[in-house]
Amino acid sequence: MATFPDDVHEDVQKRLRRLEGQIRGIQTMLDEGKDCRDVITQLSAAKAALDRIGYRLVGAGMRHCVVNEGGSGAMTPEELERLFLKIS
Repeated sequence: MATFPDDVHEDVQKRLRRLEGQIRGIQTMLDEGKDCRDVITQLSAAKAALDRIGYRLVGAGMRHCVVNEGGSGAMTPEELERLFLKIS
């Protein structure tokens, strides 16, 4: 099974926690009846942050899971491409 290096894992966890707070903020904005433009702007920012997390993981997968592991459980280039296409 392919796993991510500790630095990638920690970075992604930090980004996900930040995104989680951002999503809660959007929920609060909706509950408080904030202007739709502001809500959509924040939603767009959250979506972009989620995309960046996915790209970070795919990039790490290219460097680590395909190149370094090379044995059983390593991702093939085709598998990595499919993952990339899922997030793009």
